[in-house]
Amino acid sequence: MRNSRYPKRDPIKDYFPLPNEIFYLGLSYGEIAVYSYLLYRENRKSFQCYPSYKTIGEALQMSRNTVSKYIRQLEDKEFITTEPTAVYTSRGEKRNGNLLYTILPIEKAKQYFYNRQLKNIEQVIADRKQRKRIEKLNLKPDKQAG
Repeated sequence: MRNSRYPKRDPIKDYFPLPNEIFYLGLSYGEIAVYSYLLYRENRKSFQCYPSYKTIGEALQMSRNTVSKYIRQLEDKEFITTEPTAVYTSRGEKRNGNLLYTILPIEKAKQYFYNRQLKNIEQVIADRKQRKRIEKLNLKPDKQAG
């Protein structure tokens, strides 16, 4: 097949890896999109990148505030860490730079997700025990307690 309809693509240069686990760890579509973009932009040796909210937003057609929200959520879920950076002007004045994103190993995010699920299960069990105690005492549950 010499005359292929598709151009030859280099799997290393033209693609980036995306962990399969991201589809099973309770991420929203926006979190997946932002995480994917950060993986696309990361340095494969340092696992870091520093695109601005504006750059990410333009690439994903999101506002800066929306990008900021998803970045915070990814950070809370232990997919990434962020560090502020500084830029110095030609006059030597210090200015805020973009955030430096570090992509964490997917194992940290998986562990966080599983721990969160265990806490939710423990809360459900505690709620059921409380309801049983109330029923046993023939008390009506407080409607405000929910």
